[in-house]
Amino acid sequence: MTRPIRVIQWATGSMGKTCLRAVIDDPRFELVGLFVYGAAKSGKDAGEIARRDPTGVIATRSIDDVLALEADVVLHCPMLSDPYDGHDADVRRLLEAGKNVISINNYFEPGALGADYAARLESSALKGGVTLAGTGVNPGWVAERMAANAVSLCLSHRNVATREIIDCTTVPNPDYVFEALGFGADPASIDLVDGALARTFDSMFAQSVEGLAQRIGLSLDGYESDHQLRLAARDLTVAAGTIPEGTVAATTWRVHGLVDGGRRITHEVNWIMDPTDPAFAGKPHWQIDVDGLPGLTIAMDLVDTAPEGVRTKPEQFAVAAMVLDAIPRVVSAPPGLLRL
Repeated sequence: MTRPIRVIQWATGSMGKTCLRAVIDDPRFELVGLFVYGAAKSGKDAGEIARRDPTGVIATRSIDDVLALEADVVLHCPMLSDPYDGHDADVRRLLEAGKNVISINNYFEPGALGADYAARLESSALKGGVTLAGTGVNPGWVAERMAANAVSLCLSHRNVATREIIDCTTVPNPDYVFEALGFGADPASIDLVDGALARTFDSMFAQSVEGLAQRIGLSLDGYESDHQLRLAARDLTVAAGTIPEGTVAATTWRVHGLVDGGRRITHEVNWIMDPTDPAFAGKPHWQIDVDGLPGLTIAMDLVDTAPEGVRTKPEQFAVAAMVLDAIPRVVSAPPGLLRL
């Protein structure tokens, strides 16, 4: 009988905790380690953190403890880092210690961030004889899979556009909401060209643009961005706190892929705190528009089917599904960087 795949869960925020539960619940996998950032979680059984029965796996804040474990794969689910490559040192240590890594925050298409950057990551993977991959719903699915399939219905295309709208009102973590995502900020404090948030999302979503381009056979000359903010029309009370009137209540991060100076791919992500804002109200979670022959529009929504009392959101389940689907492929892949 084939043994279960041995999994280490790295971080237990909202996405990481959903992945942790999914691993515990799936007989294909055996949880063998858990890395946490917070002191309050360290020393606890993974089952307690996941609201499951005890597992015997105790959470640690020590990467050395993680490196010493016998495991097939690490599910890397930390908060976004500023700078965006701030998790690279940990990931390279995991790779060089012989552990495959699947991340939900980076490494989807490392070549988009430069050949040297991708080569450094690949070198660590090859040194450890393992594989590095990134996956999720965005990046990882809406542009790279759904939009790529949509293009196959067109004889020709001038632009392929993907748009996501994410309602963040129920996100509970203030550090994530007010720091990593920029909500509640004075708009004058956010530099949409060279600021930290712009650099982070340029790096993240350029990978979606490049991933789509690779899949549809389009060779890009480069990328350009045009980001936007929308301000709160009134004080907004959300799960993480209060967003005062006149501060940032929505961010639009938009990256374009260029060919001969023209925009051939457009990838747009909107994080919002006011679902009644006319710019977003009534619009689907995802939309794909192909300006081509023929033209094509696809609208998609996730549906909440969780049992009553379960607070996990559909997008969290979706990310966990993508991660678990990737595990067998990453574990069996040859060493290096893997495009999922």
